Amino acid sequence: MKIKKIITVNHLKTKREYLPRMNNSKIHCMRVARRYNYDYWDGDRKYGYGGYKYIEGRWTNVAKKIIKTYNLNSKSKILDAGCGKGFLLYEIKKIIPEIQITGYDISKYAIKNCKKELKPFLHVHSLEKKTNFKSKYFDLVISTGCLHNLYIYDLEKAIREINRISKRSYVMVESYHNLKQLFNLQCWALTANLFLSKKEWIYLFKKFDFKGDLEFIYFN
Repeated sequence: MKIKKIITVNHLKTKREYLPRMNNSKIHCMRVARRYNYDYWDGDRKYGYGGYKYIEGRWTNVAKKIIKTYNLNSKSKILDAGCGKGFLLYEIKKIIPEIQITGYDISKYAIKNCKKELKPFLHVHSLEKKTNFKSKYFDLVISTGCLHNLYIYDLEKAIREINRISKRSYVMVESYHNLKQLFNLQCWALTANLFLSKKEWIYLFKKFDFKGDLEFIYFN
């Protein structure tokens, strides 16, 4: 298990106002966000992304890092578990058109509103539920910004399923180093159920026998 920095640069580009988020009817906003429908993706910023649109080039460097780090090629098979609208998979496939991509997400809205080129490859599915894929089917399984939304008992199920269907895997979750980062994370997060330090995350991933790589993002 290695610690990576693949998405951190993108994460740090976004400016966040933490206290206004907390003071803006946050409990109501959390309830709305956890439906993962229009409001979460494309509604007001207080409910989530505030408009999760495809931006040319935004995910290109992340896609290139993943391809290089995991030696992906035209014969590779990759799954994005919790893919949202699939923008990262789209960028990877632009670079390697022949690569076999699959994505799933809990949000029916996100899958329905993905780019038309992705519709054959994306499906509605929950992270903690078993899939029909054979063992070690995918050369790489990624999951970015999703596993912290689970409860611990479902986290274990998700990790064991990722282990089962992947040859290699990479997971990114939200975390904190200090009390300021914890406070900011608690202010900002709408859908997270796990607020864990880096050491706590590593403890759980080891306990659940995770075989892949990890990345942690922090809210400074």
